[in-house]
Amino acid sequence: MTPHLKTAEQRLLWLSHWMIHNANHLRPKVDGIKTGGHQASSASMVGIMAALYFTALRPEDRVAVKPHAAPVFHAMQYLMGNTTRERLETFRGFGGTQSYPSRTKDDDDVDFSTGSVGLGVAITSFAALVQDYIAAKQWGRDVRRGRMVALMGDAEIDEGNIHECLQEGWKNGLRDVWWVIDYNRQSLDGVAREGLWQRIEKIFEAFGWDVVRIKYGALQRAAFAEPGGEALRNWIDSCPNQRYAALTFQGGAAWRKRLLDELGDQGAVSALIARRSDAELAALMENLGGNCVQTMADTFAAIDHDRPTCFLAYTIKGWGTPIAGHKDNHGGVMTVEQMQAWQRHMGVGQGEEWERFAAVADVEGFRAWLDAVPFFAAGRRRHDDAHLPVPALASPGEREISTQAAFGRILDDLARGDSALAARILTTSPDVTGTTSLGPWVNRRRLFAREAMADLFRAEKIPSTARWDFAPEGQHLELGIAETNLMLLLAAAGLARSLFGRRLIPIGTVYDPFIARGLDALNYACYQDARFLLVGTPSGVTLAPEGGAHQSIGTPAIGMTQPGLAAFEPAFADELAAIMEWAFDHLQRDAADPYTDPRTGLADAAGGSVYLRLSTNPVEQPGRRGTAWRQGATEGAYWLREPGPNAELVIAYQGVVAPEAIRAAGALAESRRDIGVLAVTSADRLHAGWSAAQRARCRGEAVTSLAERLLAPLPRDCRIVTVIDGHPATLSWLGGVAGHAVLPLGVERFGQTGTIADLYRANGIDAAAIIERVGTFTSGRPVLAFPARPRARSGAAALAG
Repeated sequence: MTPHLKTAEQRLLWLSHWMIHNANHLRPKVDGIKTGGHQASSASMVGIMAALYFTALRPEDRVAVKPHAAPVFHAMQYLMGNTTRERLETFRGFGGTQSYPSRTKDDDDVDFSTGSVGLGVAITSFAALVQDYIAAKQWGRDVRRGRMVALMGDAEIDEGNIHECLQEGWKNGLRDVWWVIDYNRQSLDGVAREGLWQRIEKIFEAFGWDVVRIKYGALQRAAFAEPGGEALRNWIDSCPNQRYAALTFQGGAAWRKRLLDELGDQGAVSALIARRSDAELAALMENLGGNCVQTMADTFAAIDHDRPTCFLAYTIKGWGTPIAGHKDNHGGVMTVEQMQAWQRHMGVGQGEEWERFAAVADVEGFRAWLDAVPFFAAGRRRHDDAHLPVPALASPGEREISTQAAFGRILDDLARGDSALAARILTTSPDVTGTTSLGPWVNRRRLFAREAMADLFRAEKIPSTARWDFAPEGQHLELGIAETNLMLLLAAAGLARSLFGRRLIPIGTVYDPFIARGLDALNYACYQDARFLLVGTPSGVTLAPEGGAHQSIGTPAIGMTQPGLAAFEPAFADELAAIMEWAFDHLQRDAADPYTDPRTGLADAAGGSVYLRLSTNPVEQPGRRGTAWRQGATEGAYWLREPGPNAELVIAYQGVVAPEAIRAAGALAESRRDIGVLAVTSADRLHAGWSAAQRARCRGEAVTSLAERLLAPLPRDCRIVTVIDGHPATLSWLGGVAGHAVLPLGVERFGQTGTIADLYRANGIDAAAIIERVGTFTSGRPVLAFPARPRARSGAAALAG
């Protein structure tokens, strides 16, 4: 073993722990609480990470670092000169290195953000699938293939998303993936159950992975070759996890007593133990495979295939430190006294704590060795790709159509063409492709698989609307019923430009109520600024026959509160076409220093992902109309019926309830002066612009939001009724913009089966209920009776005209 590899390991161990110590004991306290930093979880990973980064990785490889090993990662970047001492000194502070590796907030070269436990592991599988997808295309064949590597704690195996992605990987012939499990057998609150390693191995083998168990380090393997070594090995294999951890914490003398008590009087075994001092005996017993940097380097070097591989690396939590093995060490940090003693043990002089090469015997040789490490030689590994021109998207011409159907038609039109944008679209869905209107796109663009596979139903001449041919050039990746997998695939595909240098336009469809199932992964995708279009459809109680389990209520709030995601809920097909055209451009924007648009308050130059909440309910379309509404549709709202100067009432709606709002406005116009109808296409963007404008004005900037401009002309005593097939809080904030009284209508309880009219009536969002509520909300004037009648045309064409 080159001595420089061991030196690198020791440098990472010291710098990572000093960084945490500085944050907890030396930096001035403000909040009076522990800063934390996971010293023990970092220590168990040091040998693994040193071997991986300094011997095994190539620049094209991508790594998701175990969240609790972030200090080791930051220390490594500092050692390589890729981040500054100031950043490390501010670890877990404002503007410093992050608690967990972050693509967007750390200045060092993070491939995948981690921190939401398990998701950073699973995304590597989907990144490998995206790499296969790109490599199969004519425009991606020159991309250098890399391994997608996840470093994970053994407790992360409990996360369900890991097991879901294993099955998806098996179905798609997963390759070029390494998962390295830090098997320290300790979690946050305790010690792992005995025999967990057997379950782990069986799980991975069931899904076609190679499993490499790395239990013994070089010192242990050498000892096993000595007389009596086999008995020592058997004792290690049978020692319970808790006892092994406790003995590690107690040290060499405790090891000696326990081993002599249980293995003494056996001649060769006793001699093996006696030949070693307490310190040497402790080093031997703690020399598990994952803590032996050379063993890990040799293990990685021995892999000569692209099969997915799980490395089960036995480690000691807190290895090499005074808190090694203690069951409370997960969130614990060394005391000042422990750190002082450990500093002497590590050979780091006073005042040299932050020196990159402190305690290094051959500084020049070590520096030259670092400079030659292949993984770092290429510099920062963030790629780029050209902006794809967005073709004009036409609205379907039907007189009556749902937004979901219109979405399918617009994609089908793209599929018919040969635009550069269409060539880079990757669609995906968790087994609801046909029922979310992706069928026409898939029929034309086919499903993706590395090997072609014909549709057997077509071959047998069995009639079907779906022509499901698999081919390398296919542009749809069908997933099983696991919404977390959908979000993780969108995340991986949405990072393709940066990871692989090829821009993708990922589009994922899912039943709107089930967005909540993948919410953690959706938040994770947005956190690392992946770019994708998420289509939630069908939505709301409008999905009447399916019952409450398939009806979404709170998803508009998800759209409003999720950073990095612009949420829309159009009512009409032409709105949808305009929004999708805007969205395809928005996904590609990435201004490094985004400015706030003084007209809207929105920082659109930064771009982001987009969420569309669509419906299966066909509504009458406005017909041909001018273009004045288009800008409002993409910014959040526009007047479908502009109020007069003496307006008494405004009805503001979002989404599929447009016909009910329009019918109610038509009836109320006979008794209410200058009534207005506000078409809200995005409560998210409308609210975001209003909030941003208020912040800007606090900074002395002259910004007026769209919401303020729309509502400013209304008389002070004008009332606003809001209506949505979703939670009424979505639009209730409109009253705060200019001080108008607001009556918010929407859905606040689980639905049931029935007709759309039944459920609208039950939830008070039909035209008759709107009129009735207006009567009690306003001045008490008599209200026109509104006769019950079948679902009718919305009157949108007349209002728009």
